[in-house]
Amino acid sequence: MLQRTCGLRNWDTSVNQDQVTPAADPGSRNLLTRVVVAVVLAPLALVIAWAGGPLWIGLVAVVTIGLFAEWLTIVGAAQETWTVAAGILALAVSGLCLALGRSDYALIVLVIGLVAIVALARRQRLWSAIGFCYAAAAELASALVRLDGAYGFVALIFVLLVVWAADSGGYFAGRAIGGPKLWPRVSPKKTWAGAIGGFIGSLIVATGFAAFGVGKVVPLLLLGAVLSIASQLGDLFESAVKRRFGVKDSSQIIPGHGGLLDRLDGFVAAIVLAALFGLLRGGADGIGHALMVW
Repeated sequence: MLQRTCGLRNWDTSVNQDQVTPAADPGSRNLLTRVVVAVVLAPLALVIAWAGGPLWIGLVAVVTIGLFAEWLTIVGAAQETWTVAAGILALAVSGLCLALGRSDYALIVLVIGLVAIVALARRQRLWSAIGFCYAAAAELASALVRLDGAYGFVALIFVLLVVWAADSGGYFAGRAIGGPKLWPRVSPKKTWAGAIGGFIGSLIVATGFAAFGVGKVVPLLLLGAVLSIASQLGDLFESAVKRRFGVKDSSQIIPGHGGLLDRLDGFVAAIVLAALFGLLRGGADGIGHALMVW
């Protein structure tokens, strides 16, 4: 089974600084790796999102299973065989239900999966249940937003771009400006400058959609602002969980980015919030329309 291989590293600080050359700057190498991986993965994700249907649902199911597995690894429950099996089975079967257009059955399966995890877990029961709810919410939200025809694709791309802008804007603004830390106890590298840069990036995305006639500018700016904040809070939430269990990265599955949780924490928060808002405004069959048309 999955092993808990993630942990805080003990760095050797005895290296002679005179021996370090600019070419060996780990920050530059990491940035290059991040860019290369993003250039490869981003178009693939967009193509699958455009295709929608079973292909998109399949990707969502596989990714959310990975999120659940990484969560269990972080909290030290990856060796709980029955917990792992119950969660994976529930997420896979619910994904099949969603692909067949039965979101009601998918919800029932996920509830049964949660009950099974609570009943079967021998340790870290609460954290295992929270992790399953996290993955299940991401699966349902990602599927339901995209299922709304043409508007579903537009709404999904809007959320993706807002999250990417918040992440990229925060990364570059934080590195370029620096300054006071946002929440050093939870995430030592994040700064207020980065948070503001990510927020501005999301507003630029929303303005771009409005400029191309996709929705009205004021509602989209408000939606982009709220989703940007949700994305950054989702990032901080995942950092807090890792800090709680003394873990640096959720895994090393994505070079330069860490694990699925490290890469998608902001998206999970944003897509779940977007789905809830769309559900309240337009119902289960009109989430995308409710998000983009005012």
